[in-house]
Amino acid sequence: MQVGETSLAGVKVMVIDDSNTIRRSAELFLKQSGCEVILAEDGFEALSKIANYHPDLIFVDIMMPRLDGYQTCTLIKRNPRYKATPVVMLSSKDGLFDRARGRMAGSDQYLTKPFTQESLLHAVTNHARVETDED
Repeated sequence: MQVGETSLAGVKVMVIDDSNTIRRSAELFLKQSGCEVILAEDGFEALSKIANYHPDLIFVDIMMPRLDGYQTCTLIKRNPRYKATPVVMLSSKDGLFDRARGRMAGSDQYLTKPFTQESLLHAVTNHARVETDED
């Protein structure tokens, strides 16, 4: 590891997306960097897993059946136990309205799909409690 490079070992990241392809690619990108990854297909599954795993950061897709990303984010942020957990919205749309609605739901960041490994890891580094070699 290079000096100043970030170690993501032990950072617990949840990825909530109804697309198996998106979940698997995010899992691959994150695991390569040492993250522990928890996957959920929708908001309902995610809410039950959050209580068990206590992720350090949550990526949530906006467009999902049953409980969309905005509703899921709002429910996470309304819970005093998880209010401080960073939530990053994932969307194939890059509109101003979608970003504003994500902020209103309590999201901490907005990433457009398809995301790159770099953008995913950058979000983890920015929001999760991560240690660098310089600390």
